[in-house]
Amino acid sequence: MQAKLSHKVEVITCNCRGRDREREKCTCLYQDQAQLSFIQRDYLTTGLKTVIMVGLKPSDVPPPLGVKVLSAGTAACIADLVTFPLDTAKVRLQIQGEKAVVDAAKDIRYRGVFGTISTMVRTEGPRSLYNGLVAGLQRQMAFASIRIGLYDNVKSFYTGGKDNPNVGIRILAGCTTGAMAVSMAQPTDVVKVRFQAQMNLQGVARRYSGTMQAYRQIFHHEGLRGLWKGTLPNITRNALVNCTELVSYDLIKEAILKHKLMSDNLPCHFLSAFGAGFITTVIASPVDVVKTRYMNSPPGQYKSAINCAWTMMTKEGPTAFYKGFVPSFLRLGSWNIVMFVSFEQLKRAMMVSRNKIEATM
Repeated sequence: MQAKLSHKVEVITCNCRGRDREREKCTCLYQDQAQLSFIQRDYLTTGLKTVIMVGLKPSDVPPPLGVKVLSAGTAACIADLVTFPLDTAKVRLQIQGEKAVVDAAKDIRYRGVFGTISTMVRTEGPRSLYNGLVAGLQRQMAFASIRIGLYDNVKSFYTGGKDNPNVGIRILAGCTTGAMAVSMAQPTDVVKVRFQAQMNLQGVARRYSGTMQAYRQIFHHEGLRGLWKGTLPNITRNALVNCTELVSYDLIKEAILKHKLMSDNLPCHFLSAFGAGFITTVIASPVDVVKTRYMNSPPGQYKSAINCAWTMMTKEGPTAFYKGFVPSFLRLGSWNIVMFVSFEQLKRAMMVSRNKIEATM
């Protein structure tokens, strides 16, 4: 039957249906779903509008928990591989000024993120930028799978399954999954930070030679408390980071889609992730510095995380809490972009694969 429309219409061959169709709104896949682009045509009362979307098509069915957990952990590992040198530079800048570090490298001074990277490459070799990578990947698979993968489900739990939760519920969900992640995976963070902090210099003894040796040595010399050292500041830091990161991303993305500034595709995810990274860095940087200092400290240097913060304030001033801010932002901004873009695409790719498998069964 011929449709009566007050604006221009176009007969489209719908690949999904295999026949011509004429209607006001039609979303057609012009390529295989496993490829990286599709075209969405929206027929509005003001005329014909064509929007080219980059990225996999969003699934009609919400991804199950397993897909979200696996894609979150994998996306975080991809982001860590890309941004790990920036994270290492951030750690070195944050611990600069500690007595142990000053004694180990009296003639080395780090200045800025790229100056730190070039100094490390010159004095310790390029491999030093990836000190602790194995522990970092272990950390991300444990941390991100919980704090990001469980976020939607925890948010739904707090709302009783209702849509459009308010900001308070989102913050509560982010704090919950962030605290859960730290409680379970803290040892991986302790080992990662200590590896990043140790220097590969002649005449300077290395604290650890390998990841598993580090776990064993920390447990042998410091016990279980050593592996979970800094849990309180890390819970505080991750609760702040997680709720700020996820809530900011959620709200920015929803605002973009609500005002139809972009479609739900890669540019939208990129912009939302960049904004979330900047906001997160501003809020979480002071706690991050204290966490890094305290976890890297030898036994007895600080009585507690609060004592560590007070010592920093009295000896180095308030600016010490924002040491490494630029690398923190470069790292968090780039990490958020890579992670969220990968996360969104991995979820969709896994759903495509899942649907194809179910179709063949």
